[in-house]
Amino acid sequence: MIRTSRRLADGREIIYFDADGSVPEHGAHDVADTRDLPPVSTRSQLRWDALLGEWVVVAAHRQTRTFLPPADQCPLDPSRPGRPTEVPDGDYQVVVFENRFPSLATAVDTDVPPTAPGSPLAELRPGLGRTEVVLFTSDHDQHFAGLGRDRARLVVDVWADRTAALGAIHGVEQVFCFENSGEEIGVTLSHPHGQIYAYPFLTPRVERLLASVRRQREATGGDLFAEVVEAERSGPRVVAANDSWVAFVPAAARWPYEVQLFPTRRVPDLPALDDAERDDLAAIYLDVLGRFAHRFDTPMPYIAAWNQAPVRTGREDWWLHLQLFSLRRAPGKLKYLAGSESGMGAFITDTNPEDVAEQLRAVEVP
Repeated sequence: MIRTSRRLADGREIIYFDADGSVPEHGAHDVADTRDLPPVSTRSQLRWDALLGEWVVVAAHRQTRTFLPPADQCPLDPSRPGRPTEVPDGDYQVVVFENRFPSLATAVDTDVPPTAPGSPLAELRPGLGRTEVVLFTSDHDQHFAGLGRDRARLVVDVWADRTAALGAIHGVEQVFCFENSGEEIGVTLSHPHGQIYAYPFLTPRVERLLASVRRQREATGGDLFAEVVEAERSGPRVVAANDSWVAFVPAAARWPYEVQLFPTRRVPDLPALDDAERDDLAAIYLDVLGRFAHRFDTPMPYIAAWNQAPVRTGREDWWLHLQLFSLRRAPGKLKYLAGSESGMGAFITDTNPEDVAEQLRAVEVP
C-alpha cells in the first residue's frame, strides 16, 4: 500500500492510499488545494453524566456542517476545473482526511472550566481526539458492496493503518471505524464514505462488553467471547463463513436485520489481522453487504461498526468483531427507536433472529 500525506488549504491532513504497484495518473497526488478556507475551529468538550457514568461529547459548532447537497455539488468527489472539493486531486483510490467539522480534534480548545455551570458533578474536559473521513472510491454513485475485492481489501488495510496511527495519539483510548449508509440512517453526504473516531475515553458499549467478559470469567472461569464464537459457528444463525471468518445473526439481535462478523482467531483489532485474514474479511464482508443490498427491492440502509480493543486496557480480553445492522424491518417500513428503546434502552425486536438468518442465506447475490 502506498501512502501519500498532503495538507488542505486550512491545514488539515489528507492522506491518499493507493494499492501497491499502482501509479496515480496525476503523479504523487501533488495537486494543491486552491480553496480559501478559514482555519478549523473546534470547541468540543466532554461532559460527564454522573447518573449514567458516561461521557457525552458536546460539539455545538457542527450545526453548520454540509447537509445533503446536490450530487453535482458533493464535497467528497474529486476536484474538477472550476469546482475544488475536499480532495484536490482529480482522481483517487482511497482517501482519508481530517473532518472539517470535527466532533473531536487534537487542536481543540483546552480552556474549559472544571464543571458545567451550576452542576458540580458534571465534570468537563476538552474534546481531545481526532475524527477522520474515509472515502472508499472516487465514484460518487458506487457503494461498498460494489467495490470489488481488491478495493475492499485496500480499505481494510486503510482501516488498520489509521487504527494504529490514531491509537498512538496521546490521550486516545479507543479507535472506532464505521460506515453509515442511507439517508434513513442519517447520512448527510451520499458519496460512499465512512468515518473514524479516536475517542479520549472508552465508549459505553466497550465498557459493558468488557464487564460481561470479566463477570463470566469470575463466575465460571470461561472465556465469554470464545464461547459465543464457538457456539455460533455451528449454529442455525450462520449467514456466511470462510477459512478465517464467520458471519451470523446474534441470538439476541436488537435490530430487524443484524449480522456480526468475527474472525475465528482471537485478535484485538484490525492491525493484528494477517494477510490471509484480511483477504477473507474483504470477501465475506462483500458477501454479507450484497445480501443486505438484495434482501428487498432496494438496498437496506445500514451501520457497519467495528468493535476494536481499547488502546491500553482490556486488550487481552477482547475479540475483534463487526456489527452490521439495519433499521429496515420490511419493504417501506423502518424500526423506530421509540419509547422503550430510546427512553429505557430496552430493545423490542420486530423480527426473529433465526428467520432473519434463513432469509439472508437465501438471498442470491449477483
